[in-house]
Amino acid sequence: MRALLWRALRREPRQLVRICLWSVLEAAPAFLIGLAVARAIEDGFAAGRPEVGLAWLTALGAAWVVAAVAARQIVLAVAAVAEPFRDDLLTHVVGGAVRRAAAAPGARQDSAAVTRAGLQVELARDAFAAVVTTVRGFAFTVVSVVLGLLTLAPGAAALVLPPFAAGLVLFLASLPLLARRQREFLLADERLAEAMTAMAGGLRDIVACGAEDRQGARMAAHVDGQASTARALARATAVRTAALGVGGWLPVLLVLAGTPWLLSGGAGAGVVVGALAYVTQSLAPALGGLVHGLGVSGVQLAATLDRITAAPPPPPRGVRRRPASAEVRLREVTFAYGPHSAPVVDGLSLSVPEGEHLAVVGPSGAGKSTLAALISGLLRPDTGRVLVGGVPADQAEHAARVLIPQEAYVFRGTLRENLAYLRASPDGREEGGREEGGREDGGCEEGGDRPDGAGPGPAELEAAVRALGAAELVAAVGGYDAPLDPGALSAGQRQLIALVRAYLSPARLAILDEATCHLDPAAEARVEHAFATRGGTLVVVAHRITSARRAGRVLLMDGGRVQAGTHDELVRTSSLYADLVGHWQPEPVS
Repeated sequence: MRALLWRALRREPRQLVRICLWSVLEAAPAFLIGLAVARAIEDGFAAGRPEVGLAWLTALGAAWVVAAVAARQIVLAVAAVAEPFRDDLLTHVVGGAVRRAAAAPGARQDSAAVTRAGLQVELARDAFAAVVTTVRGFAFTVVSVVLGLLTLAPGAAALVLPPFAAGLVLFLASLPLLARRQREFLLADERLAEAMTAMAGGLRDIVACGAEDRQGARMAAHVDGQASTARALARATAVRTAALGVGGWLPVLLVLAGTPWLLSGGAGAGVVVGALAYVTQSLAPALGGLVHGLGVSGVQLAATLDRITAAPPPPPRGVRRRPASAEVRLREVTFAYGPHSAPVVDGLSLSVPEGEHLAVVGPSGAGKSTLAALISGLLRPDTGRVLVGGVPADQAEHAARVLIPQEAYVFRGTLRENLAYLRASPDGREEGGREEGGREDGGCEEGGDRPDGAGPGPAELEAAVRALGAAELVAAVGGYDAPLDPGALSAGQRQLIALVRAYLSPARLAILDEATCHLDPAAEARVEHAFATRGGTLVVVAHRITSARRAGRVLLMDGGRVQAGTHDELVRTSSLYADLVGHWQPEPVS
């Protein structure tokens, strides 16, 4: 936590210097107020020289005008320091949540990250800005008041500073209790958020099981727990009032009680009034600001950063292994989306040798996309094993396979950057963990035909574009270096870009999950032919039955039942497949 704060402060040294310089001007009234009042009374109005008194008060007013200008500049400078701090926290929270989800895709996700990324990051940013502003203002004001009191009347300083220091110590001593109560409040808030998320996700089951009352009582317990921690936090803040009374208002009573002693020491009435002005107009407000700022914002900042930085670390990543081939084997694989749900894939055994072109067909909801996710390693089977080249699919290196879903992902950038996305990074290292429309794709270790490993060269890029029939698309968008606006592209254009990107990847296993559904039949046939002749293994979740005609083998899925064979074999042996073929078969024109 301290490292985060120091890094945020050190990152903008120019802004810190700017804050300090403007703070000197902002604190000028705190230094002048007692002196100006005392001199205006004793040298001006009490001496029968009102013009002198007005001159001193005018100088004080001018100081306040300068302080107002300085305060505005300080707010801008503090904002320039606080906003990067917020960005750091948000990156920390979101990055940690994404890494945890990527490292353990089957594990229960951290729903409290929503609270940390939203409410808690904003609270930390606001609290950080408030603490910087408060501590800075307090420090410069106290120094100005001490210098002013010593200049005006050292005896008055002896009456004011000891109780002020005592109140400050009392407040600082109460901060650990306040921080503990604030932390408990935030934990209760997170527990409530997690319970609400879980309840919302299972609302249909709660109603179906008639568990509304029991779930309501459980939620009420969480709400009562949060309310209890809020009351405890409110009680702890009462110490702030005592600290403010001792440090801010006890000096006023001591100055009033010590007035005879000050007068006997040669001080005039103007000095007494000036000392009171220092306490009531500068010192007490500064202490009040510190008490409120640290007691609320400081404690909030400490507790919030503690929660953000104490978020569970991402589980250690397993070592990715390179498959020996692009062969796919499923051994007695069963998968269901819930412990009480019917299996989507039930006891499936399948072997897809390297180089084979397999089409997967079946009615909607039969489990075709689930099978694609199992083969690509995005889902782990409940029982059985899914192997790619002898390696468990979820442990295979990312560059070994590429999955293209129905909804293609195109990002803002040039066409070249989009097409070369799954190739090597500029330094030649593997870019694992890519995402393709929300699915995990491959990175690469080699850099195509460029010796520096920076991605595909012009010849390879042109060959891929020609093979998949994307030349018209390249011309339509303005060439490879033209910037893309994903919203301006049609669904078919986005799919074609994603398909060329996958074609250029080093993956030997390509899985097309209805990745051509927005292309016309001729374009679809050209894409599948290009992937089939590219080398490696091709698995196509078919959108049209014509994809099954082009495949070497067809897997028919119907719920938990599967049947494999060639197109002609399935037409003869499966009434469901024959119905699917008849549905897509064009009627003769009379």
